[in-house]
Amino acid sequence: MPRESNDGIRRTLHDHLSWWGLKHFTSDAEYFGWQRENLSSADLNRLNQQVERKRAGDCQDEIAFYDLTADPRILPVLYSQRYEYYREISSRVAAHVKEAKTILDFGCGVGILTTFYARQFPNKQFLGIDRSHRSMTMANEQAHKLNLTNVRFECIDIECESLSGLYDLIVATHAIVQAEQDPGIPSQSWQTFERAREAREQSEFEQRTGIGVRLDRLAGALAANGHMCVFEKTRQLARRIPLQRAFAARGLRLLEKPEPIRYSVIEDVADDGPFYVLTKGQGNGIAWNELPEPDEGAPFDRANSKPASTDPDTPLYENHCPSAQGVWQGLKGKEISKETTRQEQGGRQFHVELGTSEQLSYLYCANTFDQRQLVIVEPARAAMLETYYQEIIRNASWPQLKTTRARWC
Repeated sequence: MPRESNDGIRRTLHDHLSWWGLKHFTSDAEYFGWQRENLSSADLNRLNQQVERKRAGDCQDEIAFYDLTADPRILPVLYSQRYEYYREISSRVAAHVKEAKTILDFGCGVGILTTFYARQFPNKQFLGIDRSHRSMTMANEQAHKLNLTNVRFECIDIECESLSGLYDLIVATHAIVQAEQDPGIPSQSWQTFERAREAREQSEFEQRTGIGVRLDRLAGALAANGHMCVFEKTRQLARRIPLQRAFAARGLRLLEKPEPIRYSVIEDVADDGPFYVLTKGQGNGIAWNELPEPDEGAPFDRANSKPASTDPDTPLYENHCPSAQGVWQGLKGKEISKETTRQEQGGRQFHVELGTSEQLSYLYCANTFDQRQLVIVEPARAAMLETYYQEIIRNASWPQLKTTRARWC
């Protein structure tokens, strides 16, 4: 097959997703209007109930959710939300499929991307596995309709059974770290992004999220010099670091610099990843990085400080990124008027302080899950920060200034 550019892959993907019945939306109004046209109120209620069970339940509730999403009426409506996700992932994975002969797609769902790769690379052999029986039935039916003879789908739960065979490429996207609500492992204190290397905490994280046994089985199925592409909802440092440590503990090393990926979910934006390309065995590779990502937070310049807009509620300076810590540390003549540090269960800490610097008022918040926020205002508006401070103390929640949507970079 001739080498295609990313643009070429994406054009081909559009046709493939259309074949599956998926549509591309950029407007919530259009998407939800289409949703109501295709699904009844009973369908939507059943789907919403199953989503809640999946979030709060065990693996059986998760399997039941994915069994439901394989319903031919629900499938295109639900998976159209992931249209941009498919675009971003497909081109990256396809670049590595080119170098492999046997490919395992772990947690492949109904096989939307697996069948896409199989269509693009007819001389390569694909196996898609998932623990949702209905998803595998749907995937095999669709592969048959597409006349694909180089792909098959099997219902396998690798937490209960080992994988047979070795694969040149293993793909695992949104499949290894199942506990989306798990915050991860806290840093050593609210003043640092560093995490202790305690075997107990790491083991508990791997058990809670299910990644331990999954990575053991997947690493065992990776051929010598094979590659593994992994993309999970682990953008937050508290989740990224223990995932990386789990990779390293199983002899998986980086082949490429991890790539954070941002994509649209209709009108929302998802910051996932990073996208990892891994291999097994000895070699130099790329060093694991446990520092926060470079972010968009600007430095604070007292001499040139002025509101970013004419809105009277706009602060002189505002930073919701990890870099807010360095700016806070560099404030000159800092005087703290109020501060509270809470020690919570599991070594978690939360800190908030109110103070002044060079005749300006500031509010600073930090916790051991890597969130930072610094807001600076003129003295005349110090009462606004006092209100926010009291609200934080009263509600024990992360501050959301009414003029700004928080962004965790």
